Amino acid sequence: MSDQPSLRDNLRQLFDVQQGMAFVYRHLPWTHRLMQGAWFALLATLAASASYGLGLLVHTQQAFWAALTAIAVTQQTYLDTRSSSRDQIIGALVGSLAGFGAVLLMGEQYTAYLVGIVAAIGACWLLGVGSAARLSASTTTIIMLVPHTGSFWLIALTRVGEVALGIACALAVVAVAERVQRWWVQPAE
Repeated sequence: MSDQPSLRDNLRQLFDVQQGMAFVYRHLPWTHRLMQGAWFALLATLAASASYGLGLLVHTQQAFWAALTAIAVTQQTYLDTRSSSRDQIIGALVGSLAGFGAVLLMGEQYTAYLVGIVAAIGACWLLGVGSAARLSASTTTIIMLVPHTGSFWLIALTRVGEVALGIACALAVVAVAERVQRWWVQPAE
């Protein structure tokens, strides 16, 4: 027999650690919570500003989508930001394809929009990334309902590019921020 604890014991221990961390965070002094919030606001602001500025620099149609994406995916750790970014880019790709495909097959009508949403959500679940489903539906909605000039394929492609730009900026900002935090918290020798 193995000396390793069972899965149930491991999950219980993980749950206890999570509860302990939540307790510690809730009982931090308000000034520490405020500093955490300020740090997170700084990260989101830097990522949004960089993505918006770069979006304007490369003349995307609506650079604010890059800034919104940067804010949406920015988390306190790089791994969490990467995970959120993965869902966001998959959702944007699937939603763009679903919206574009629905318009090609059915034209610009409301029923095409409904089919596009169902196709986007269904495709995400079929691909095993259900966490990206709501984001794909959001992208389909943006592509199909937000007034625009130009063809749908160009709108879809531009939107994915703006999302990718926001993600790249958020990942870069959080990666640098983690290095700064590691350096600042480093124990004295």
